Amino acid sequence: MTGSPPEIRIVVADDHLVVRTGFAALLDGQPDFTVVGTASDGAQALQLCAELSPDVVLMDVRMPGMDGITATRQLTGASAGGTRVLILTTFDLDHYVYDALCAGASGFLLKDVTAETLFEAVRVVARGEALLAPNVTRRLIAEFTRLRPQAQDAPAPELGLLTARETQVLRQVARGLSNAEVADRLSITEETVKSHVSRILAKLQLRDRTQAVITAYETGLVVPQGREPHP
Repeated sequence: MTGSPPEIRIVVADDHLVVRTGFAALLDGQPDFTVVGTASDGAQALQLCAELSPDVVLMDVRMPGMDGITATRQLTGASAGGTRVLILTTFDLDHYVYDALCAGASGFLLKDVTAETLFEAVRVVARGEALLAPNVTRRLIAEFTRLRPQAQDAPAPELGLLTARETQVLRQVARGLSNAEVADRLSITEETVKSHVSRILAKLQLRDRTQAVITAYETGLVVPQGREPHP
């Protein structure tokens, strides 16, 4: 006998009424989703999360009052392993997305996303995984490395915890390669890549793949314009 999939409880936060009601209605139509509340700004989203303990918040970046980045930072900082944040943005090269990821978001979606992609994204994030598709990673890298200062010249000491192979895998992940692409590049299996990624996260005490990408750039393991050494 197979049981029903676990219910995923969702809060939708967006200052535009049509957007938030539209997303809420769309999500509520899925058998494994329940939208438990909607919020028009970050402060209201935090209040709802404190009261309702949703699994996932779809969080807009630009909202009046408390913005989505501030709300994300407070939400993820207050309850590690609890509610996870999926950022909604109008702009695929919005530099605020980098701030949101650093604040603890598990990934981001464009507001013109297809329904199927939205549903899968919520499920991925609810499982505790990061939503940072390779093509999105590449665009993000291009934008936040343009806007941020150059990383320091030498990798940070904590990267010394990684084996040579783990360092190679992290470098490829940070370049925006999928697990399959990393496996092909390094001539190993996809399952081996997944195992390496899990050990990287554990050793560096990172929550997910998103944080791994950011760490690789901020520590100088990977730098813009392809100046980092190849494996």
